[in-house]
Amino acid sequence: MQKKPTDELNAILENTRPGQMDRYLKENRDYLALGEKAFYYHMKDTVEEKNIRLKDIYITAGVKESYGSKILRMERHTKNRDLILRFCIAGHFSLNETNRALKLYKMNELYAKDPRDACIIVAINNRIFDLGTIDDMLEKQKQKKLSVDEK
Repeated sequence: MQKKPTDELNAILENTRPGQMDRYLKENRDYLALGEKAFYYHMKDTVEEKNIRLKDIYITAGVKESYGSKILRMERHTKNRDLILRFCIAGHFSLNETNRALKLYKMNELYAKDPRDACIIVAINNRIFDLGTIDDMLEKQKQKKLSVDEK
């Protein structure tokens, strides 16, 4: 997803009436500074566009629905970047959508110079959204798996 320049948003606002604010805010939510809820809106909107249920994302990411929901809604915070990556992969996010989610969650975007991130980037760019396949790619390159091992 590309960013809208501020001047473009200003131009839209010039022709926006007070009764149209809800529409403006909804249509431009991805470009607004919404604080911590921006992550939730980005995840929710992107998943809805792809017709994927949040419940399926939690299952694929290997977390309980109650915990996953709290992370997504920013009711609980995680420092586990791999969890956010698993959510994005389970949601079939593009590289731009994934990096935006990481950035909104205040985490480092995927970095092409990092060997592990490079493997994940290649998987996403090739529309490989199966965590097992991605884990195999990572292990082949002697990198830490993205999935959590069952205990």
